[in-house]
Amino acid sequence: MKILLLADIHANWPALAAVRESFDVCLFAGDLVDYATDPLPCIEWVRKNALASVRGNHDHAVAQRVPVHGSNGLRLLTAATREFHWKVLGPSHNRFLAKLPVTKYLTLDGRRFLLVHGTPRDPLDEYLTADAEAWSARLAAVDVDFVCVGHTHIPFHLELDRLQVINPGSVGQPRDGDPRCSYAVIENGVVEIRRVEYDIDATLRQMQESGIDDAVIQVAEMMLRTGGILMEGPRDDAG
Repeated sequence: MKILLLADIHANWPALAAVRESFDVCLFAGDLVDYATDPLPCIEWVRKNALASVRGNHDHAVAQRVPVHGSNGLRLLTAATREFHWKVLGPSHNRFLAKLPVTKYLTLDGRRFLLVHGTPRDPLDEYLTADAEAWSARLAAVDVDFVCVGHTHIPFHLELDRLQVINPGSVGQPRDGDPRCSYAVIENGVVEIRRVEYDIDATLRQMQESGIDDAVIQVAEMMLRTGGILMEGPRDDAG
């Protein structure tokens, strides 16, 4: 079985459209919205193709109409694009985001999976990178073979004593210094992080056509072209 694992699409349709990987099953680890301005095809793609999806912190905030406080860096970008999302998303899209579970357990091809955006302790917001000791502590009571997460926008694969933790990185806004969209493939239990180039100019053009302010687009362009290296602002808005 070939499993495609995606996370952190963030309304970046040109990036998602560039992922042309074949798969038997698709899993999505949260954050369809905010940061870019083409959420509708992203939501429809996940609705159609993902066997299981979980809610990210941005999905929750958009669906629950949570305002953004702050005006620098990522908060500036979030505030502008969230206002746009509230204008273009219909009731069915908001219901889809609001009804996504925060955790999901499933068994595929005899292997047990836990899908969560942040961590099992704090599914929406906890930001945990490739720290094997910290993950072992978080997962002491979790009895699965694979834990699939997102939120950090940085891909990693940890092989712990009892299980593996996979963060596929971000499709729509990578932050590991590589601007190519990032995803993971799990095939017959073997994990591989993969990258693919996409048309960043198309994403920026779509933002311009949506009426987003030029200062906001400059922040988005900096993030997208550098792979997040020049990221500014508080990390707690970064997932």
